[in-house]
Amino acid sequence: MTLWSGRVGRPLDPAVASFLRGDDAELLPYDCEATALHARRLHAAGLLDAAELAEAERRLAEIASDTVSLGPEDEDVHSALERLLGDVGRKIHAGRSRNDQVAAAFRLYVADACAEARARIAALARVLLARAEAEAETPLPGYTHLQRAQPVTVGHHLLAWVEMLERDVRRFAAAADAAAESPLGAGALAGSTLQLPAPERQLRNSLDAVADRDFALDYLYAVAVCFVHLSRIGEELVLWTSAEFGFARLPEEAATGSSMMPQKLNPDVAELTRGKAGAAIGRLTGLLATVKALPLAYNRDLQEDKPPVFAARADLRGALAALAVLVGGLELRRERLVEAASDPLLLATDAAEELVRSGVPFRDAHEQVARAVRDGTFEPPAPVPRLAPGPAAVGQAVDAARARLDAL
Repeated sequence: MTLWSGRVGRPLDPAVASFLRGDDAELLPYDCEATALHARRLHAAGLLDAAELAEAERRLAEIASDTVSLGPEDEDVHSALERLLGDVGRKIHAGRSRNDQVAAAFRLYVADACAEARARIAALARVLLARAEAEAETPLPGYTHLQRAQPVTVGHHLLAWVEMLERDVRRFAAAADAAAESPLGAGALAGSTLQLPAPERQLRNSLDAVADRDFALDYLYAVAVCFVHLSRIGEELVLWTSAEFGFARLPEEAATGSSMMPQKLNPDVAELTRGKAGAAIGRLTGLLATVKALPLAYNRDLQEDKPPVFAARADLRGALAALAVLVGGLELRRERLVEAASDPLLLATDAAEELVRSGVPFRDAHEQVARAVRDGTFEPPAPVPRLAPGPAAVGQAVDAARARLDAL
C-alpha cells in the first residue's frame, strides 16, 4: 500500500509501479533513526503518548537491527517502515512528508558514509606511513613527464601519497558537516501547522530543506577526488611493478594471474581502482545534471540521488581495503631502485646549484651544466641533502603525519 493511496482510487499499472519503485532499502536503519527523532517531536507536542512513543522506539530499534526486505507492496523504504511499525505507524507521519523524511534519512546515511570513508582512508594512510618509515633512506628516482628528474627516496614518495589522502579526509569531514543539518519540520515544502519542536541544526527554509542535495554532491565530490588520488597511486603501482621499471613485485595475496599465460602476475587491484575512478567522476557528473534545472521544491527526479551515493560508498570501501593489502605486501626490489637512482644525470640540478653557491648566475649555471650533459662530459657533484619539503628527514615527516591523522 502506498502512502498516497487515499487520493488515487485505482492500482497503478504494474509497469508504472515497477518504474516508480525506489531502490532505497539501504536507507532503512537511517530512516529508523530519523523516525525515532520525529516520534520524540510528536510526543513533545502531545500527539503521541508515552506508551506509543515507547512502542515506536522499540519497534524502530528492532527494525533497524534486522535484515528487512521490502515487500512487493512497498513503494519505497518509507512505506515499508510505516507498514512495519504497525498501528503506531499510522500516527507517525503526522507533521512530516516523505520529502523531509527521505532528506533526513539520506543526510544521516551520507554522514555515516563520510565517517566510514575517513576511517578507511586513515587506515590506508597508516599502512603507507609504516612503509615510508621503513623505506626512509631507500633511493628512488623522482620523475617529471615520466622522465627521470631528481633523486628522492621511497619514503618521501609514499609521504606524497599520504598528503593526498589527508586532504581527502578533510573533504569528507566537510561533507559530513554539510549533511548534519536537519530538514525535519519542512514537511512537503511549507512546514506544518502542528506545533512540533525544531530539531537540532534545523534548515532555515522549508523549500530549500526538501530540495537541497548539495550534501550528496559534496560526498560524491569527495569520493571522486579520493578516487582520482587512488587512481594516481594505482597507476604508479602498475608502473613500478612492470618489468620495464622493475621497482617492486606484487604480493600474491593482492594480484591475479592470466587464464592463458602461466607466467603472468597482474596488478588488477591497482588497475580496477584506476578504472573505478571514472565511475566515481561519472556519478558526480550525473547527479549534478539531475539537479541542475529542478524547480523548487521537491521533484521525483531526486529519487535518482541515492543509487550513485550507494554505489560510490561500496566502491570506495572496496578499493581502500584492497589497496591497503597491496601496499602493505609490496616487495621492493632495492637493487633495482639503487641502480635507477644512481643515474648521474639526476644530480644535474645539484651541479647547477653548486655553481650558484659559488656566485654564478643561475641561468649561466643552467646553460653550463646543460652543455656538459649534451657533450657527454657531465660529472655529478657530491649529493647535498634537500631540506623540507624535500626528501630530507622522512622519519620526522612520518611522525608529524601520524599526529595529524590522529587529530583529524
